[in-house]
Amino acid sequence: MKPLRFALVALLALASFHPLVAAEARPNVLWFIVDDMSANFSCYGEKLIATPHVDRLAREGTRFSHAYTTAPVCSPCRSGFITGLYQTTIGAHHHRSGRGAEKIVLPAETAPVPAIFQRAGYYTCIGSGLPDTGRAGKGKNAKKAAGGALGKTDYNFEWDKKIYDSHDWAGRQAGQPFFMQVQLAGGKLRGGTDTAAQALTARAQAEFGAATDPAKVTLPPYYPRDPVLLRDWAAYLDTVRFTDKHVGDVLARLEQEGILEQTLVIFTTDHGISHARGKQFLYDEGTHVPLVVRGPGIPKNQTRDDLVELIDLAPLSLAAAGLPVPAVMQGKNLFAANYTPRDYAFAARDRCDETVERLRSVRDGRFLYIRNFYPLRPHLQPNAYKDGKSIVQALRALHAAKTLDPLAERLLFSPTRPPEELYEWTTDRWQVKNLAADPAHRATLEKLRARLDRWIVETKDQGPESAAMYDSDMKVYVGEGGRKGKEAGESVTENNIALMKAWAKQGK
Repeated sequence: MKPLRFALVALLALASFHPLVAAEARPNVLWFIVDDMSANFSCYGEKLIATPHVDRLAREGTRFSHAYTTAPVCSPCRSGFITGLYQTTIGAHHHRSGRGAEKIVLPAETAPVPAIFQRAGYYTCIGSGLPDTGRAGKGKNAKKAAGGALGKTDYNFEWDKKIYDSHDWAGRQAGQPFFMQVQLAGGKLRGGTDTAAQALTARAQAEFGAATDPAKVTLPPYYPRDPVLLRDWAAYLDTVRFTDKHVGDVLARLEQEGILEQTLVIFTTDHGISHARGKQFLYDEGTHVPLVVRGPGIPKNQTRDDLVELIDLAPLSLAAAGLPVPAVMQGKNLFAANYTPRDYAFAARDRCDETVERLRSVRDGRFLYIRNFYPLRPHLQPNAYKDGKSIVQALRALHAAKTLDPLAERLLFSPTRPPEELYEWTTDRWQVKNLAADPAHRATLEKLRARLDRWIVETKDQGPESAAMYDSDMKVYVGEGGRKGKEAGESVTENNIALMKAWAKQGK
C-alpha cells in the first residue's frame, strides 16, 4: 500500500473510533479465547451449573446474545478473527491448511492483529494469563503452556512468531500497554473418550467438591439419552466450570496488579461444543458463541441482541486502543459512535482434516439459511478425528442397532442431505424443522439464497481448494501417522482420503 493511500485509510479509520481514544493512557487489551465451547454460562441461561466470573464480566460490561463464529472449527475461525477478515476471503478456510509444501500467504495490505499492536508499541503476548498455569488449568499438563511457551495460534497462513513478544505480559516495560490472548482448552478438557470424560468428572469432584450429574443433563432433541453421551455432556459442563474459574483467576491477577480498570477484557470461544451436530457444522450448536466485553468506555450491565461475528474482535480492539482500523478489515467496531448493526451474519465450513466439505450459511434476525454444496454425501462423513470420539462411536452403534429415534436418524444418519436448509432459528432452537420446501417460506428462501450468493462474490470466497493443496496437506496428516484402522499398514485417515477422491470422481 502506498504511503499516501495508507495515510488516507488511517484518517478514515480514525473517524469511526470509539470515544475511548481520548483517554490519557492507552488501555491494555486482553482476549479470552476458549476452545470448543458454546454459550453454556449462567448469564446465557444455563441452569445446571454456575459461572460467577463470566457472569461478573457480563454484569460489569456488555453481553452479546447473538454472536457467531465465521467458521465452526479452530484454525479457519482463528485465521479469520486474528485478521478481521472472513477466512474464505484470505484462503484460510480449510482446516489445518497450508501446513505442507503449499503455503497460504496473506495479501500485502493484511496483517495479524498482534503485529499491528506491536508496531504501535504494545507488548504482545499469548498464553494462559497465569504465569504458573497452562491452558488446561491445574490438572494434567497444567504447566505445559507455562514457562515461556506461546499459547494456541493455529493460523493457516504464513506468519512470523516474532509478532508475539512473550507468553505473558509480565515481561513488558514499565507503563507499556499490552495485548494479551489468554488461550484456554475449554471443551477439550474432557478429551474425546468416555474414559477421559470420566477422569474430568473425577477432577471436578476433587476440585469443586461436586461434579455435574449426568442424569440431570438436558441434551438437544436429536441426541439419545445414552450413558456415554450423558457422561460426556456432564463432563463438558464441568469444563465450563473450570473455564470460568480460570477466568476468575486472571481477573484476580489483573486486580492485584491494579490494572483491571485500564484493561479491555473480551471473553469468547472459537466455536461451539464438539459434537455430532456442533463443531464443524453451521447450526447454532456449532456457530453460536458467547461474547462479553468489559472495560473502559464499555456500557455496564447491558445486553445487546444485534448480530455480531468473531471477526469484529479485531476492529473493536484496535479502535479501543486508539489505533487505525485498516480499511480492508471486514469486521465492525461494535462500539463505534457510527456503528450500524448487521442485517445478516455469515459462516462457512470447508475441509476439516481429511474430510472434504463445503457449507455456507447466512442468517438474518429470524431465519438461518444453509447451503450444502455436496448434498449427496451424509451429514456424518467419515472423519478420523470425529470417529475417534466415544460419543460418535456410540451414535454409530445405536444407528447400526436401529435403536435411534426417527429425528436422530434423519438429522444424523440420512445418506444424503437437502441442497438447502431453512430454519426459523428464533423459535426452532436446535434447527430441526427444515422449511426450505415449505411454499409459505419461499420468499424468505429466495431472499437469503440471493444474499448468500452476493456475499460469496462480494467477499471473494475462494471456495474449494486445489488438488495440489489437498495433497500437500494430506501428506502432513499421513506423515503424522493418521489413526490406525483395521487394515495392516494403513490408517483411517488414508482410507478416508481415498474415499474423498472416489466420491469426487463420482460427482458426489
